[in-house]
Amino acid sequence: MENKLHIQEVVTRDGIQIESACITTEEKVNLINELSKTGVSKIEVSSFVSPKAVPQLKDAAEVFKNIDRNEAVTYVALVPNKQGAIRAVEADVDEINLVMSVSESHNMQNVRKTTEQSLQEFKKVMDIVKSTDIKVNGSLATSFGCPFEGEISEKRLFHFLRIYVEELGMDNVTFADTTGMAHPKQVQRLMKQAVNMYPDVPMTLHFHNTRGMGLANVLAGMDAGIVRYDASLGGLGGCPFAPGATGNICTEDLVHMLHAMGYDTGVDLDKLIALSEQLPGLIDKDVPGQVVKAGKITDLHKLD
Repeated sequence: MENKLHIQEVVTRDGIQIESACITTEEKVNLINELSKTGVSKIEVSSFVSPKAVPQLKDAAEVFKNIDRNEAVTYVALVPNKQGAIRAVEADVDEINLVMSVSESHNMQNVRKTTEQSLQEFKKVMDIVKSTDIKVNGSLATSFGCPFEGEISEKRLFHFLRIYVEELGMDNVTFADTTGMAHPKQVQRLMKQAVNMYPDVPMTLHFHNTRGMGLANVLAGMDAGIVRYDASLGGLGGCPFAPGATGNICTEDLVHMLHAMGYDTGVDLDKLIALSEQLPGLIDKDVPGQVVKAGKITDLHKLD
């Protein structure tokens, strides 16, 4: 595994999508602009979904229009269908994220489509972006378990991975642990197989910390050769269509762990912590991240 790890920030999409506090467009733009200065590789800015489904993200186009873009950062939009893709192209996004659940039940709950219907919709999206410079990331939600069906068939998971890469021609793939059901041995085993199948396809792991195994799963993914990780500032997030789903792994906790272990992320941890400290005022509640509360290891050493 290469020593450089890529941190991909999802707080302004996955992180805030279920928050009840009204977060203004200006506040979102300011947060994205500051995150752009921290050294993260990607920022999932927003989603071009129906405002009725996710009202918190109804201003996606306006947010994209007003952010200050850093050439070193990839700005991503999640899109659910052809209409969302058209809006994303108009907003000049760098990358589109398409999401389908490996679980049939969860896909129906999440997007009201069968997996086959989702794949047909993705073909339309690929046709829209093929004449542009926009990259496409394909996310496989519930890759490690489903809240409705339980264990996910490995055969089914890799079947959809093949379709994403070989039939649809997606540029990169994300394996998402939508409700925090993954465990380290499972992650290591599955990701080694995925990397062996497509060693040249960039792969990302997207963990939730529902059962407290998020960072342990990162270490297992690293052992399998995965170098890209989604995380959410403050540990915000959760799937609105999955019972019991809690936040994503916390960006500053992840970066702190990796730096303590000697890995290079290119991320300024102090800037992340400063931004995380502002989140409670933005969402009107405390956040689950730990480093802000406990202090960095280097800070604790100064007390000796």
